[in-house]
Amino acid sequence: MKILIIGGVAGGATSAARLRRLDEKNSIILFEKGAYISYANCGLPYYIGGVIEEREKLFVQSAEEFGTRYGIDVRVNTEVLSIHPEEKLVKAKNLITGETYEETYDKLILSPGADPIVPPLPGIKSEGIFTIRNVTDTDYIKEYISTKNVQKAIVVGAGFIGLEMAENLQMRGVKVTIVEKAPHVLPPLDEEMAAFVKKELEANNVRVITSQSAVAFKDEGRTIVLEDGSELSSGLTILSVGVTPENRLAQSAKIELGLRGGILVDENYETSQKDIYAVGDAIVVKNQITGEDALISLASPANRQGRQ
Repeated sequence: MKILIIGGVAGGATSAARLRRLDEKNSIILFEKGAYISYANCGLPYYIGGVIEEREKLFVQSAEEFGTRYGIDVRVNTEVLSIHPEEKLVKAKNLITGETYEETYDKLILSPGADPIVPPLPGIKSEGIFTIRNVTDTDYIKEYISTKNVQKAIVVGAGFIGLEMAENLQMRGVKVTIVEKAPHVLPPLDEEMAAFVKKELEANNVRVITSQSAVAFKDEGRTIVLEDGSELSSGLTILSVGVTPENRLAQSAKIELGLRGGILVDENYETSQKDIYAVGDAIVVKNQITGEDALISLASPANRQGRQ
């Protein structure tokens, strides 16, 4: 059997390793658009802050080590352009050489992850405004802080990643302000619990502004305009306002989508297209308490899905 996996890290790489353990004879090809297939997403802010001192410690395995260990054809810097379920093939492009080619499959696993939300605000594409999704983003931010001698930073969004970035920027000696649209930090928490988080942030000299959102960026991104008309100056801005499922390939394959564009799967993680499966941040899951559809963009569920 020939199995193609699109996307590495928690969902895709775990699926590949599990499939190899289950059967030593299957042909497995793993496509990854970036240069890295197995790294600690949750550690990225802590590398910026210096808690993780060595960049190499972000990586679980290199693509070469992973491929050799599990007998998997790992193709990094390769973007899958489209999926064609009728012919059971994909079209892929080597981003280094520019070569475009086709690859057939018996089974296909989608693990495209999620993209950071970048709202269409004036000036948002200015230099010094970043999102953080992968190692490359982390390298850019870390280099920018050093070369530009950043002294002040704004973090837009007080979710998990936003607070981790605020913590680590503060540890680097950067004066940090958090801007959150919700009435309190960590919106998934009750207000009473979030109050303790805010108190701890302020005790560590992090300024917290709630019930406000950024509406524009001026002066090449160095000035952030809030909805009440007030302005904040910044040498660096981190956008952490949530993520959206990366569903472009699913759409090209006419796979059914659900909540906020997430990929719909059954109890076996099979999509509406036969022999195409999906795991990770891009899929719609069921909240085990309420039974409602949900999107859970975390590594631990993606790992468990990959193992199943």
